[in-house]
Amino acid sequence: MRAFLVLLVAIFYFTPAWNQDPPIFLTNPSFEDFPAQGKPPKGWEDCGFPNETPPDVQPSVNPSYSYFEVVKPAYDGNTYLGMVVRDNDTWEMVSQRLSGPLKAGDCYEFSLFLCRSELYVSQSRVNFQNTNYTTPAKLRIWGGSSYCNKKELLAETSPIINTRWLKYDFKFKPKETHSYIVLEAFYNTPVLFPYNGNILVDNASPIVPVPCEDEVLEPVVLVPEQPKDPTTSPDSKTTPEKPAPDKSKTTEPANKILADLDAKNLRIGQTIQIENLYFEADSSKIKDESYPVLNEIYDFLDANPDVVVEIGGHTNGNPPHDYCDRLSTDRAKAVADFLAARGIPRNRIQYRGYGKRQPIASNATAEGRRRNQRVEIKILSVEG
Repeated sequence: MRAFLVLLVAIFYFTPAWNQDPPIFLTNPSFEDFPAQGKPPKGWEDCGFPNETPPDVQPSVNPSYSYFEVVKPAYDGNTYLGMVVRDNDTWEMVSQRLSGPLKAGDCYEFSLFLCRSELYVSQSRVNFQNTNYTTPAKLRIWGGSSYCNKKELLAETSPIINTRWLKYDFKFKPKETHSYIVLEAFYNTPVLFPYNGNILVDNASPIVPVPCEDEVLEPVVLVPEQPKDPTTSPDSKTTPEKPAPDKSKTTEPANKILADLDAKNLRIGQTIQIENLYFEADSSKIKDESYPVLNEIYDFLDANPDVVVEIGGHTNGNPPHDYCDRLSTDRAKAVADFLAARGIPRNRIQYRGYGKRQPIASNATAEGRRRNQRVEIKILSVEG
């Protein structure tokens, strides 16, 4: 028995192990700092373009004021990193020195929490008008030999379309040894023209050595996890993908988005705001993440053929009246067109743009402007 124990000890101490290297730690992996615009979090160096502002520490601690109208709570701690891509072919990056090297030929695991803000309002670098930097962009992770040195692309995500925090897991195998890391917001490639978009980054893990597997590790890995953010409504999906409209679906969802859309409690003149409905900036193009609520409205109208509704579009108070009238009408029409395309008769769906004439909150604050920019359902008849 003693000889067997001695053999075990010898094996433990003298057999090489793949995981002898310790994890590689980042400085300030939760991007904690005093909130500020144009200032990267402590421990991270700005790698941006000349004459362009650095990334931001989001969100503001003042509930009545936000930086670029970003108000999303952090996933971890109090703050996170906000980066943008711009329509003048510039984008934002941060970098830092690692606690230990990424060794050539070794394999590693790493994770981050990522999402996109529905609002990131700043000036266009092309037309100098306020615009919403909300077009999905992707995150690229680079290894290098100095600050901001992008020597080898280690991993990248698909475009970040999710507006709730999701965990993205990466595996990579560097071909060269690197002592620095770069996190870069970048366009969804290939791209014909640069555009305005944003990425929010929080809660980075240590970079952990793992056994190398036989398959080739591609630099594109995407494994989202359910969010911790209590202000969001997690669903059963584990990857951000476009929900396919299902006309055969007529059953009521387990977790309704529009709880007030209930045939038993409807009354003529009742107005219900459509939650979780998103459009491209300054456009009537409906975003993919809007399909769950639109399908819910379709299911309701399909199951209640005597109900007639008006789709009403509203904007905030910043643009001029003619612009607000046009945009609000176009967005209301886009919703009506979606329902009609699914099979709801046109005589049961009216639409109207109210522009900025019916605010429900003050336009003096970012939160008020966000609430005013909305689409509503108005019950016109419950008897056909």
